[in-house]
Amino acid sequence: MTTRILPVVGDADAARSITTLLSQLPDAEPAGPVGDSTSLIDTLARLAAESIDELPEVVLVHERIGPVPALELIREVALRFPAVGVILVTTDAGTGLFSAAMDSGARGLVGLPLSYEELAQRVQAAAAWSVGVRRHLGHGADVFTGPGGTVVTVSGAKGGVGTTLTAVQLALAAKASGMSTALVDLDLQSGDVASYLDVQFRRSIVDLASIQDISPRVLQDVVFVHPSGIGLLLAPGEGERGEEINERSVRQIVSALRNRCEVVVVDCGTQMNSANAAAIEMADTTLLLTTPDVVSVRAAKRMVRLWDRLQIRKAEETVTVVNRHTRNTEIQPPLIERITSTRVSRVTIPANFKELQAAVDTGRMQDLDAKSTVKQAMWGLAAELGLVKAPEAGEKQGKFKGDRGSIGIRRGRSK
Repeated sequence: MTTRILPVVGDADAARSITTLLSQLPDAEPAGPVGDSTSLIDTLARLAAESIDELPEVVLVHERIGPVPALELIREVALRFPAVGVILVTTDAGTGLFSAAMDSGARGLVGLPLSYEELAQRVQAAAAWSVGVRRHLGHGADVFTGPGGTVVTVSGAKGGVGTTLTAVQLALAAKASGMSTALVDLDLQSGDVASYLDVQFRRSIVDLASIQDISPRVLQDVVFVHPSGIGLLLAPGEGERGEEINERSVRQIVSALRNRCEVVVVDCGTQMNSANAAAIEMADTTLLLTTPDVVSVRAAKRMVRLWDRLQIRKAEETVTVVNRHTRNTEIQPPLIERITSTRVSRVTIPANFKELQAAVDTGRMQDLDAKSTVKQAMWGLAAELGLVKAPEAGEKQGKFKGDRGSIGIRRGRSK
């Protein structure tokens, strides 16, 4: 049987060395090397869409791959493509890294410099495991359930359209239905998630900027668990520190969270930079908030065109949400859909600030009255997006379940 092997190596010299040795293995069919983690996931997703049989049996991941670190990439591949055997290639073949690689889902570890015998043994074992899994699942089985949790980004066409409020309520709705949920504030210079939820916490997303491998212990130290059960990754209190967060940091952070939570909601604010652009590109669903007025709708169209030029999100892949909607306004959702060339959500959020004022002024958005039409609309939007799960038999709607999230972080206290 021919074993298809896909090497994932960013360094050109290392790629040539690995490819040459792979070509010498018996019954091996090495593909051209993939240079980064994003290309790997895209390649595997494309092959998986055709058939499980199109996937390579073995993926070889070099330790210096990026932008997502090797262990996080292995974890993502193992979650999304469970029938693929992953092998880590590293200079550190110690027991500590071996254990971490196995925990991430690797099927083996090969030390550098490469040894023909060791490489052949690891590839053969991973390939045999892959074939066994596929035989057990069956050729017709649908085994690709997505890379961990669902990531939703919420962006505003302009300031003041309700971006943060919507992100907070989507996260609250997901958590209330029993989904382990994280809420990330990527409005790095002026993030207000902490203000809306009445929390103070000394850690922020900036503390993860220089971390090469975000382990569960690292998340435990940085993520604040709100009394509602949502894991909060807050924007820095000093806006200028937001420049420390770059594209690579965001890819690593979002990947780490989505592998440990069922729902990850990211507040991207209204200003575009490399950080939130990376989040929007990685997202399963991208929301664009607008209000039904000429200025805001023009800003929404401008934002959609910007995303398209940057090649991070196509218009047809964007969901526009209309906030402060009234029946009497001249600009209705169908017109916004035509102007922006996006899909407008079926749920629109009504204009009723009086319902929100008390919760906004006290900074306790989690206490918003369940009878509020605004809250009902936003939670209905969460249901439309698939961020909530149906209550189990005998369980009341809106009741918090005992699950405190899968990221294993200590609970914090609000101020």
